[in-house]
Amino acid sequence: MKIILYLKSLILLCALSTSIKAQGYQLVWADEFTNSISSDWNFEVGDIGAGNNELEYYRKENASVENGALVITAKKESFGGKNYTSARMNTSGKKSFRYGKMEARIKLPAFSGSWPAFWMLGDNIWTEGWPKCGEIDIMEQVNTESHVFGTIHWNGNAGYTQFGNNSPDFNVKDYNVYTVEWDASAIKWFVNGTLFGTANIQNSINSTGAFHKNMFLLLNLAVGGKWPGYNIDNNAFPATMYVDYVRVYESDICNTVSIPGILQAENYCDMNGIQLESASDIDAGQNIGYLDAGDWMAYKINVPVAGEYALSYRVSSNAAGASLKFESLGGGTVYGTIDVPNTGGWQNWKTITHNVQLPAGALNVGVATSTGGFNLNWMDFSSTVNVLEVPAFSFSIYPNPVTDVFYIDSPKKMREIFIYDAAGRLVFSQEDPGSSVNVENLSQGFYTVVASDAEYQKQTVSFVK
Repeated sequence: MKIILYLKSLILLCALSTSIKAQGYQLVWADEFTNSISSDWNFEVGDIGAGNNELEYYRKENASVENGALVITAKKESFGGKNYTSARMNTSGKKSFRYGKMEARIKLPAFSGSWPAFWMLGDNIWTEGWPKCGEIDIMEQVNTESHVFGTIHWNGNAGYTQFGNNSPDFNVKDYNVYTVEWDASAIKWFVNGTLFGTANIQNSINSTGAFHKNMFLLLNLAVGGKWPGYNIDNNAFPATMYVDYVRVYESDICNTVSIPGILQAENYCDMNGIQLESASDIDAGQNIGYLDAGDWMAYKINVPVAGEYALSYRVSSNAAGASLKFESLGGGTVYGTIDVPNTGGWQNWKTITHNVQLPAGALNVGVATSTGGFNLNWMDFSSTVNVLEVPAFSFSIYPNPVTDVFYIDSPKKMREIFIYDAAGRLVFSQEDPGSSVNVENLSQGFYTVVASDAEYQKQTVSFVK
């Protein structure tokens, strides 16, 4: 939440629309603040906002949970050489994300001198510093203004660069849902499901590569500073920022791909050293450009039956000697390696194939470069050889979020299910659940479903109510 002037940019796209709702997201992490603050949060302590000339001293004691909501309280009190105290918290080192939908339901205090924010910073801030790490401000609001701002900051072609937009006016003192939808092409800002700004980051345009790497979340309530100024309404204290929940959803681009099927290389769940570019191949779209030694991408696949599969790659290269590995995530098991030939140019594409032996089930896999110097467009698990007839067990639930009933989608009959709340307590169990489960007696919150089939194979799915 750095001080910015909201300048228009010729190279970034801004758009206004109404009632645009994103589809195809799956909840991957949440803090519902039902009874406590998750251990995934770190509390920053001290004069952390000095770079913005903020007036508060941040303390853990200024954050609490009341009636199922996080409460960050700004107080007029002398502490640590400051005249005000408040709280700032982050998920650095515990939870970070690349792409997806990040949202929080927040009620703001909106008084002269207030500066609340819900935002993100790049994981590499501790080594690269700011602004090279990149920053996504999901929501910022200052003073008594009746709108919020969405902004990105990064190190662009000419050094520090920022782009932002403000929402239409609304009652910021009510609970409102603030959302960012972030993928390889764009960052989009929403209030209560209404789009109010878009930033183009496709192909790392104008050095926006920082927004294709993992970032962690932050929440804070600042008092004063370069942006809101120093005309503080001391009658507003103690002032409170309420956060009903923070939720992170994973986009379809990182959903599990079932075999047989084609996996687009750019739809990775995590990566190291990756750059995207426009592809001139038969299916157009994007490819991963110039994979170097040590680069890798992570994916999720579902293998219906164990066996030997034919795995094809669409590659291009301007040199010989490159090679890649297909392995379990982290390199514990290498399923196969293959050499990448010189195809005669960086956009002259060729398909190469090798066989890999895969176990059944949902797998986290990686493609890693042993020797670099090639581009990758897609992978195709289109053929199977010598498949072993071993059944796999998986299931999904819908709708998610759940109201009173959720439905089970599974190719196999379930033996039993167990539901645990966000604190890990067993709150529901049922044998032979069938195709639907009634959870109307569960309170609102984040839950985990553990199900097993007749062979006692287990899978886990999360939902929010």
